[in-house]
Amino acid sequence: MATWLVTGGAGFIGSNFVRAALATTGHAVVVLDALTYAGHLESLAGLASDGRFRFLRGDVADREAVEAAYRDARPDAVVHFAAESHVDRSIDGPRDFVRTNVVGTQEMLEGARLHLAGLAPVARDAFRFLHVSTDEVYGSLGPTGRFTEDSPYAPNSPYAASKAGADHLVRAYRETYGLPAIVTNTSNNYGPYQFPEKLIPLLTLNALEGRPLPVYGDGRQVRDWIHVADHVEGLLAVLERGRPGGRYNLGAHEERTNLEVVEAVCAALERRRPPASDPTLAARGVRAYRDLVTFVPDRPGHDRRYAIDASHAARALGWTARTTFAEGVDATVGWYLGHLAWCEAVAPKGEGRERRGLASARAPGPGGTVR
Repeated sequence: MATWLVTGGAGFIGSNFVRAALATTGHAVVVLDALTYAGHLESLAGLASDGRFRFLRGDVADREAVEAAYRDARPDAVVHFAAESHVDRSIDGPRDFVRTNVVGTQEMLEGARLHLAGLAPVARDAFRFLHVSTDEVYGSLGPTGRFTEDSPYAPNSPYAASKAGADHLVRAYRETYGLPAIVTNTSNNYGPYQFPEKLIPLLTLNALEGRPLPVYGDGRQVRDWIHVADHVEGLLAVLERGRPGGRYNLGAHEERTNLEVVEAVCAALERRRPPASDPTLAARGVRAYRDLVTFVPDRPGHDRRYAIDASHAARALGWTARTTFAEGVDATVGWYLGHLAWCEAVAPKGEGRERRGLASARAPGPGGTVR
């Protein structure tokens, strides 16, 4: 039985990965997570009874915690999800993103290098370090084309820059030390256990409360959406069949404008819980969830379009995404409707749904104060 050390395993994509790994492989999983605002043990509920699962609380940027995790888990593979991931938060506080995403990745890589040196040759050959990254490292596309594994890096937000720096560190450890590392870059994920600051859960929960549905700028920014279950299947395929030193773009070829995403969420809510059936919404005169759409000032440096070319992953791994956006959004809205207690547990009283990401629009005054 192999052991996988999964950082950030109490977060959105990480918790979905942990559940899938335990359900579909015979491997043991050790989760290392600092349990910051977006990581919660509630997302791993029910797994403690599986003898193959263990949880370690620790910060990937803390060298001692990382060294202890490697000694404890003695992993056959590392799957590195741990990251600060919300662009708006990175605009307001980039330092946290550099610490977790860059320094944290370096500590995990250094821990892997030292761990690898102590393994027997067969175990060393089988070891993998999988770094899970984002398409945002590539910057913004024009109206045509898709990102490939050879696209140049051009990050435009502090979040994207921190992930780009992490990607480069992984490559450097591969080239310098021979670490059997693999990088994946994925498009926008959605699905169960996503913290409510992200678009689809935020829209769902705001709509249920009759709160505004914020749309940045003109709402015509384009993102390529992939259901988290498809992404996780892709990551499992990378661990099984990926080439050390390889890069794989994982996407679903499901481009939508932000306005189209809002429309899809509203339509799913109308089918599942029409406003007329909710006395609170009816009393407020909300006849349709679309009436709550509110255009707000755009995010500084907002990338206009992302799109992933996942054809290399399809050829090399035999993997393709299976969930259509329409199916996935309907199922996701249904999941949140059925898990409102989880939402309240991880984000009580709407925590995390406040507007962020406008700090850079304010010029610093004398002494660094903000005017």
